[in-house]
Amino acid sequence: MTIDRAERVAELVKDELSHIIMTELRDPRVGFITITGVKMSPDLRHTKIYFSTLGDKGERERTIAGLKQATGFLRRELGHRLRLRYCPTLSFYFDTSIEYGAHIDQLLQRLKKN
Repeated sequence: MTIDRAERVAELVKDELSHIIMTELRDPRVGFITITGVKMSPDLRHTKIYFSTLGDKGERERTIAGLKQATGFLRRELGHRLRLRYCPTLSFYFDTSIEYGAHIDQLLQRLKKN
């Protein structure tokens, strides 16, 4: 299995998962989230999904709990849409890169003012 296939499948998972969460997931704990990245294992059986959301730490915790609760539903829907031999397991991780980038931007703005 080549890396190119894993990257292509990761992009498909990202697109389909974003669509499923936006249109079909009815969990009130999962608000507005953005899928920022998807990494597939080379054998296409495991997926790490990175997301960002608006809100404080409590909101993040509720979103993670809602996504973990909905993992079975999301996996089943992905299996129907992607038609892979094995539907990958889904693991959700909060992406801190956006917050880190905003922090760096604030530091640069402070330096620019001084």
